[in-house]
Amino acid sequence: MSRRVRRKLEEKGKDKIVLPSYPETSNEDSVAPELHCFVGWTSLPYDTVLQLFTCLNYRDRASLASTCKTWRALGASSCLWSSLDLRAHKFDASMASSLASRCVDLRSLRFRGVESADSIINLRARNLLEVSGDYCRKITDATLSMVVARHEALESLQLGPDFCEKITSDAIKAVAFCCPKLKKLRLSGIRDVTSEAIEALAKHCPQLTDLGFLDCLNIDEDALGKVVSVRYLSVAGTSNIKWSVASNRWDKLPKLTGLDVSRTDIGPTAVSRLLISSQSLKVLCALNCHVLEEDTSFISSNRFRGKVLLALFTNVFDGVASIFADNAKKPKDVFSYWRELMVKTKDKALDDMMRWIEWIISHTLLRAAESNPQGMDDFWLKQGAALLLTLMQSSQEDVQERSATGLATFVVVDDENASIDCGRAEAVMKDGGIRLLLELARSWREGLQSEAAKAIANLSVNANVAKSVAEEGGIRILAGLAKSMNRLVAEEAAGGLWNLSVGEEHKNAIAQAGGVKALVDLIFRWQNGCDGVLERAAGALANLAADDKCSMEVATAGGVHALVMLARNCKYEGVQEQAARALANLAAHGDSNNNNAAVGQEAGALEALVQLTQAPHEGVRQEAAGALWNLSFDDKNRESIAAAGGVEALVTLAQSCSNASTGLQERAAGALWGLSVSEANSIAIGREGGVPPLIALAQSEAEDVHETAAGALWNLAFNPGNALRIVEEGGVPALVHLCSSSISKMARFMAALALAYMFDGRYMYIYIYIYNAA
Repeated sequence: MSRRVRRKLEEKGKDKIVLPSYPETSNEDSVAPELHCFVGWTSLPYDTVLQLFTCLNYRDRASLASTCKTWRALGASSCLWSSLDLRAHKFDASMASSLASRCVDLRSLRFRGVESADSIINLRARNLLEVSGDYCRKITDATLSMVVARHEALESLQLGPDFCEKITSDAIKAVAFCCPKLKKLRLSGIRDVTSEAIEALAKHCPQLTDLGFLDCLNIDEDALGKVVSVRYLSVAGTSNIKWSVASNRWDKLPKLTGLDVSRTDIGPTAVSRLLISSQSLKVLCALNCHVLEEDTSFISSNRFRGKVLLALFTNVFDGVASIFADNAKKPKDVFSYWRELMVKTKDKALDDMMRWIEWIISHTLLRAAESNPQGMDDFWLKQGAALLLTLMQSSQEDVQERSATGLATFVVVDDENASIDCGRAEAVMKDGGIRLLLELARSWREGLQSEAAKAIANLSVNANVAKSVAEEGGIRILAGLAKSMNRLVAEEAAGGLWNLSVGEEHKNAIAQAGGVKALVDLIFRWQNGCDGVLERAAGALANLAADDKCSMEVATAGGVHALVMLARNCKYEGVQEQAARALANLAAHGDSNNNNAAVGQEAGALEALVQLTQAPHEGVRQEAAGALWNLSFDDKNRESIAAAGGVEALVTLAQSCSNASTGLQERAAGALWGLSVSEANSIAIGREGGVPPLIALAQSEAEDVHETAAGALWNLAFNPGNALRIVEEGGVPALVHLCSSSISKMARFMAALALAYMFDGRYMYIYIYIYNAA
């Protein structure tokens, strides 16, 4: 065997950096010599290390590059910095300046928010070809004009899908003047797109083939008819379009191949004119167009031979399949068929059209999922879910993300109560959606990880889907994603674990996958300004803490300290509620572990919970009272709660919850019941005015409230002063009524005990009361 060594060098300023040497082998000898040593990581071939870098996110690339000088040089290679996705990062001028040296050959950039947009110019990426931004509501004309003025080579600009409320036609004109090579422009939510702006695009951007003004308030239909270079036009969601003018102008566009009018008020007349009169138009997408869908005669007609109409009343898969000459394929496989075909034929025109179809369908389906209009149930079950799953396999990352977000959104019926449509969820599961989502979650691209994890989280509210997720290994995947340094990924993964942890059968699996430690670490990692992450992590820990074995894992992993930290310091009500609920569940295992005492001994825990009983949000007050109730079963905790002002706080809570939820009433009375075991606390409760609200709660219609209120009154009745207060406040009739009419055996028993102690011969108050009543 002959061997020769090739040394590679890469320019770095004025210095040359020697990159790793590695052997090239020829095939002159068929037998390779036996190797007797290990090859070190730093001796890997140049191309192999670069390939390794490409499979990592930016943070991991930076970590890998920091290991040695050689890999630091490799990490700066221009081929690794051709695209940047900064949406999950705080991208400001300082970060942009630090990245500038690596972005000389940057071609594609995705950003989020106005601060990121303002900082783009600091990258000094003069060769930038593609810019895509979201959360663009605050981006102004000045910012957009500055960006395009510094990037004259720009070929693609996309801002949306949220509305660009502060961008006007002046900025569109600036785009036209500054970017003569522009091929694709998609903007969402512009108030008025004037004729001057559109004519500027037509004049100065001769290569503009893909144009989208989505969800705009007004556009000039006549001016759009002058953009003769356009092949793909989308006005989806745009209102106030004069369709008689639009159809009369746009059907004359010489190259128009695809037109998207979804979510508009287009009618049958305009659709017919466009499809019949346009010589070049091949695909017209009119999904969720209510005027069109209301015309039953149009729905039943089939007059557009050789043209494709995509609508709710058509079969979208069949329509797309009709574009291809080969009819042997199954319509539902048409997108995968096209992807395989492109490998062989390289038909750019067909490829461009299919990529546009993917984009506009994914956009419209997401918008429909967000607004959840009436009358789409049948579409979602028969086509919508399958379309979203198919589009998740697209080669376009934004289409994949949007489709996963669509799946996460279209199943949700009620955000507040975490209710989902079971039929839609199971349609996703039936079509193999869980496996596809989990594959997407394994991607190295953090945007895909985040959206896939969100979809898995929402779908897992359904018990059958949750079971499928667990069987497909989803728990381990989510536990891994929860360790991500990307906040968005970690947040959605924690949400998935929260929903999965509702099922008793999944709790131990989450713990075994390292989920408990990952969730606790999340709280410490994102403790400032990341309420979404913290609420989901605390919610998942609360569910896990309800299991005896898992509660020990939570405590061992540092969960008590983490949750108390949230209860003390976080001001967001969702986090406060879940932290208090988690502490309540941790303290509920007093007979089997020492977590109850451990919570009480944690510095500031009891004081924080006492403070939360006065929170504005009822859910927070309820969970805090529940935690204090559980903690009061421990003797030391009981006295410490009183010392922290718990008696006064809980009496105040009981006085204020006559019209509150049953859960809050039960826990307020329960906490007072727990504290009243101590004679000193019993006396303090009576002195602070606790008797009247407990009597009022004893008259509640809920049996759970009967039990806790009667239990508290029983304990209070041991004290003569409290017994007198019970009599004077009308407690005897209330207790007698409980004895005779409460559905709860426990409530009847507690009420009878209270009356028995009050009728003890040592107390004459009862006899006096009865005598006077007679």
